[in-house]
Amino acid sequence: MIAYIVLILAALSRLLPHALHGTGMNFTAVGAGLLFFGSRRPRWQALAAVAILAATDFYLTRFVYGFPFQVKGYLITWAWYAAVSLLASGLLRKVTVLRVATGVVASATSFFLLSNFVVWVGGGMYPHSASGLAACYVAALPFYANDLISTGVISAALFGLPVLAAKLTEAMHSHSNQPLA
Repeated sequence: MIAYIVLILAALSRLLPHALHGTGMNFTAVGAGLLFFGSRRPRWQALAAVAILAATDFYLTRFVYGFPFQVKGYLITWAWYAAVSLLASGLLRKVTVLRVATGVVASATSFFLLSNFVVWVGGGMYPHSASGLAACYVAALPFYANDLISTGVISAALFGLPVLAAKLTEAMHSHSNQPLA
C-alpha cells in the first residue's frame, strides 16, 4: 500500500508546480517514486505505475498545456516508466547505498538521454545533425541536474529513513536491555 501512496505522491509532484503557477524544471519525485514502487511491488504491477503516471501525462497535456493528447507521443515515456519500475524490482529488492545510487543515476540518465533524443528526432527545434543533437542535450542539462538531484534526495529519504528508523529502534532496545550499573 505504501508503494502506491508514494507513487501517487510522485505523480502529484508533477502537478504541484503548475498549481502554484511555476515550473518545476524537472524537479519531481517521479524517478524516486518509480524506484521505490518497483522495489516493493511484484513486477507485473509496473503496469499500474505506468497507468498512474500516464494519467498525469494526459492531465498535463490536455488541461495544463492545452494540447491535444496523442498516445503515440507518450509510448516511449510510458516504456521508460515501466523500465525503471522493472529495473528497481531486480536491483532494489536488497537495498544498499550502492544499489540505490545506481538506480538513481540509471533512472535520471536514461530519462535525459531518451527524452532528449526523442525531442531531437521528432521535433523541429534542433537541426538533424550531430551538432543539433549535442545542442539539444546541452540545452537540457539544467533539467537533467534537477532530475538527478530530486531523484537522489527523494530516493535517499524513501530508502534511507526506514533503515535509520530500524537502527535507532535497535539502539534504543539494546540500550534499554542493559543492566543499570
